[in-house]
Amino acid sequence: MASSELVDILSPNSIAIVGASKNPAKRGYRSLRKLLDDGYAGAIYPINPKESEICGVRCLPDLGSLPGPVDLALVCTPATTVASVISECAAKGVRGAVVLAGGFAEAGDDGSQFQDAMLAAARAGGVRIIGPNTSGMFNTHKACNLVGFSDLRKGSIGLLSQSGNMALSLVTEAQANGHVGLSTYVGVGNEADIRFDEYLDYFAADPNTNVVIAYVEGLKDGRRFLNALRRISPEKPVVIYKSGRTSAGRDSAKSHTGALAGEYAVSEAVLRQAGAILAHRSDEILPIAEALSLLPPLRSRRLAVLADGGGHATIAADALSERGLALAPLSEETRRRLTALLPASASVINPVDLAGGTDSDPSVFAACAEILLLDPMVDGLLISGLYGGYAVRFSEDLLAAEVDATNLISAMPPRFGKPVVVHSLYSALQADQRPLPLLEIHRAGIPVHSSLETAVRCMQALAESGEVGHAFAALPPKRAQHRKIFEQVLARCRAEGRRVVLEHEGRASLRDFGLDLTPALLAVDEKEAEEAFRRLGTKPVAMKIVSRDILHKTEAGGVKLDIADVASVRSSFLEIVANAEAAVMSPNIAGVLVTPMAAKGGVEVIVGVVRDASYGPIMMFGLGGVLVEVLRDVVFRALPISRNDAFTMLDEIKAQAVLDGVRGGAPVDRDALADFMVSISDLVEAFPEIDELDINPIHAYPDGLAVLDVRILLTASSIVRTAEKQGIEA
Repeated sequence: MASSELVDILSPNSIAIVGASKNPAKRGYRSLRKLLDDGYAGAIYPINPKESEICGVRCLPDLGSLPGPVDLALVCTPATTVASVISECAAKGVRGAVVLAGGFAEAGDDGSQFQDAMLAAARAGGVRIIGPNTSGMFNTHKACNLVGFSDLRKGSIGLLSQSGNMALSLVTEAQANGHVGLSTYVGVGNEADIRFDEYLDYFAADPNTNVVIAYVEGLKDGRRFLNALRRISPEKPVVIYKSGRTSAGRDSAKSHTGALAGEYAVSEAVLRQAGAILAHRSDEILPIAEALSLLPPLRSRRLAVLADGGGHATIAADALSERGLALAPLSEETRRRLTALLPASASVINPVDLAGGTDSDPSVFAACAEILLLDPMVDGLLISGLYGGYAVRFSEDLLAAEVDATNLISAMPPRFGKPVVVHSLYSALQADQRPLPLLEIHRAGIPVHSSLETAVRCMQALAESGEVGHAFAALPPKRAQHRKIFEQVLARCRAEGRRVVLEHEGRASLRDFGLDLTPALLAVDEKEAEEAFRRLGTKPVAMKIVSRDILHKTEAGGVKLDIADVASVRSSFLEIVANAEAAVMSPNIAGVLVTPMAAKGGVEVIVGVVRDASYGPIMMFGLGGVLVEVLRDVVFRALPISRNDAFTMLDEIKAQAVLDGVRGGAPVDRDALADFMVSISDLVEAFPEIDELDINPIHAYPDGLAVLDVRILLTASSIVRTAEKQGIEA
């Protein structure tokens, strides 16, 4: 269903309430009462065979008695009845249904049967389902409130939530704020039919929504959600709070990448990649959304701070730095103009400390704000301290000047196209006790916060929003790659019923796919090992066991390094095989790989891919080698990736400075790394049979890369059919 088709459901002109009731404690009563009290202009049809009217509205005995098609049905009946209700909806041409009841898939096998029956009826009749197990939905611009929340304010912030209590919390917070309004809310419930991504597409097209909040516990189809997020986020910011932040590694993972790809680590990375603004605390969700709905995005991360005290100026500078924001260097002209306005004790080097310069004349705040916003190096302004409270702190005679300054500052964001956020000590007061200037500047569209850290987080979100469009560099066209080698490898794995791609097969496949790897020769006995040593013509060499049963070669004693003569090649071969046979009972040994030793130096990194159950293939990059799971300095992106994605991954690891060279060392070849990562992305996209992939370590040099180890694991489903035919356990 296209997003426009959800309009009839989420912005309905007619509503049937199935299970309407005269009992004020039941949803079938409260929803009807709320529609009437709020002045819903559409047609309302209470359905109850035992009542003639409810709240003065005539009741119908059943859905079949409706005078014509209806946009939306609110189903207030138990789970056991819902399938038949949806069938009646379909017969009458009802477009959508909000199913409130629980007791479906979330309740076990019996509930799953109810949910399957409901979906079968819905799909047979073209009825779309919100829920089940949902708190409902509202659309303030249609006065359509099927949740029962009170005192909803019209606004431009859309809300999706998998928690009814979380939605209530945000609605209550918006009421306390006094200036934040919501547009449409949907409790997604079990997401049995209409998916998260479809709701995002609705909000993308909704003229009454300019920011979306999503509280997400889990996604049934994360890949679709990312695609929808990528479509909407350049035009409308999406603030996401993802719960489940404590995540364990995957016990069944066979690769470093799989072990490190915890659920939240992956979710955070791929949601940001798709343009989401992530909230990490529940109390920052609404402030971030408010700022994004009211203010222009930051053009850069350069800000000015205007404070009336050294303490707050210093705290603000620290908070900005911690959030990756920068204090803009002020021009000489800006500093000259500030000096002319302020006392000698003031600091006119960003952050600007007014040093009492506004105590007797608050209008100086507006003059200084204008000077700072005129500076081309300043792209946003944070005001901090006593702002709005001078009449309270010093003299009531200052109130008029404060209000005048407020009016001037309120006009500055649209005038300069630069955001202004206010932190004020007096914002901590109850709403009815806050000074008039704070109420006025908030009413005029400038966020006001009692927490300096929250104010800075809002500025960070405005910076992130401004960067979203730039992050979506077009994916490069896929290069014409050879596929023959890996297709042969797949056929061989299927025939043998094995998921493990042997290292020499993986290396050959990567070379065939256009990647530059050092040569490596497989030897099945000592004689072939000697011949491989001679053919390579490079000393010294490394030798490694190749076995479907041994994934971690070093731990099994299956690796020998710096072998420089024929005698050592022979003895190393025998020792490697003996170690493998001692480490694993009856291992299937394909041979020993002989390859030139990598050049000394370079930085060890890892590139890996794992298939996430929700988001699909995910790439990991980080510092590699044997300590990768100890250091855990890795980042993730969803495939496919662009070169821009690859470069941001290089920048995001904690030790990224190591890539730039330490102790006088040369920086690594970032272009080569980015190209390598994009090629791996292309490979995995071309072959969905790849389940996990580890290329670790890779030695990154100033002039290229050296791949030391390749590990590829196939999905069970890609080989199980052939294995079953041959009676082999996959």
